[in-house]
Amino acid sequence: MSRIGNAPVAIPDGVTLSMDADVITVKGSKGELHTKVPSSVDVSIDDKVVKFSAKASDNQSRSHWGTTRAHVANMVEGVSNGFTKKLEINGVGYRAAMQGNKIQLNLGFSHPVEMQIPEGLQVSVDGNTKIAVSGADKELIGLFAAEIRSKRPPEPFKGKGVKYADEYIVRKEGKKK
Repeated sequence: MSRIGNAPVAIPDGVTLSMDADVITVKGSKGELHTKVPSSVDVSIDDKVVKFSAKASDNQSRSHWGTTRAHVANMVEGVSNGFTKKLEINGVGYRAAMQGNKIQLNLGFSHPVEMQIPEGLQVSVDGNTKIAVSGADKELIGLFAAEIRSKRPPEPFKGKGVKYADEYIVRKEGKKK
């Protein structure tokens, strides 16, 4: 049995959850999110609590059961409190700046890298080297933060590049003479 799937999702005040056919819609102060429920998962919405159960006992149904519950819990958390992912830029001359709904990164290339900020996300730059990506959709936040990091991942010798704020870079010793 799924330990995650067994746990009910509590719906806080100010958040509404509705289900049309196989699509769950969650609305809150931070926005509105939708997700499709697999046909192998049964959803019951009671007063301020959502419960999930697998319709069959095969591996596919049980894996969808826990995953669906986790997605809905993240949606409820996102529309009520929101999520934030923080990145840091390390390196001489490496910096970030906001330009309208684009973020411009100077990462040691011969040209600045400009990235369009997706709809539903807020990006803020603090002190040219700290970037915060926030919003309601946890998956979209992680995807955009990973895309920013992929422009110049941190290298192990000097630690230069874009890294997550809570990431630890394993440093390597330089070449011996």
